Amino acid sequence: MHTLWITVLGFLFIFVATALGAAVVFFFKGDIPKKLNAFFLGLAAGVMTAASVWSLLLPALSQAQSRFGSFAFFPAVLGISVGGFFLVILEKIIATDEKNVAINKGKRLFLAVTLHNIPEGLAVGFAFGAAASLGEKAAYISAALLALGIGVQNFPEGMAVALPLKTSFNSRKRAFLWGAASGLPEPVFAILGYFLVAWLKVAQPWLLSFAAGAMLFVVFDDLTPDAKAADKGLWGTFGGLLGFVFMMTLDVVFGA
Repeated sequence: MHTLWITVLGFLFIFVATALGAAVVFFFKGDIPKKLNAFFLGLAAGVMTAASVWSLLLPALSQAQSRFGSFAFFPAVLGISVGGFFLVILEKIIATDEKNVAINKGKRLFLAVTLHNIPEGLAVGFAFGAAASLGEKAAYISAALLALGIGVQNFPEGMAVALPLKTSFNSRKRAFLWGAASGLPEPVFAILGYFLVAWLKVAQPWLLSFAAGAMLFVVFDDLTPDAKAADKGLWGTFGGLLGFVFMMTLDVVFGA
């Protein structure tokens, strides 16, 4: 029975960590100062870029190696291309009102992080599904550590979504709800991965690369230009470097 509770807690933790990160938005009552807003936009760009590389593309390339050999780059190239193209199409669909440009950008940011959370949820589900099949304590410990690592990473990701959305929506509550909601796919897809571990593992390189392409599109098309426009100085650049280094460190330390 205790193994079931470990699995449930692992699935819940990865979402709760995102919600806690999004809750940081409540510490800002009024408008975020321009320099700080640029810093947060840069921070979000850095977090998402590092997550794209270490959480998504490197695992995708590693998993594709056994099937594609020296052509292991193929799922990554195709996945990034399709993920970016998907955001272009989405931009055409939602960017119909020029008065709501900031909100449209916020929605793309939300979608990109949400897509990124799908393969992470699957990875946690795979780990616990494999542990259930093996029935070994060591396997459950490994799965729990994976959930812990991803959860720790999700805190800055939830923050990275909610803080830019506060400016877009001019509402802390709404920004928090959107930031927290970006983490909802993780427990949902963790459950899916738990029961379909054998079949979905084949699709992992493609899913990971697709999410990376969507995230990188948002970084290059929205976050980086907006960070520079928010403040003509280097606050956005400093935020980007800090976000990248911080997220890279979490990814390497926790091995997600």
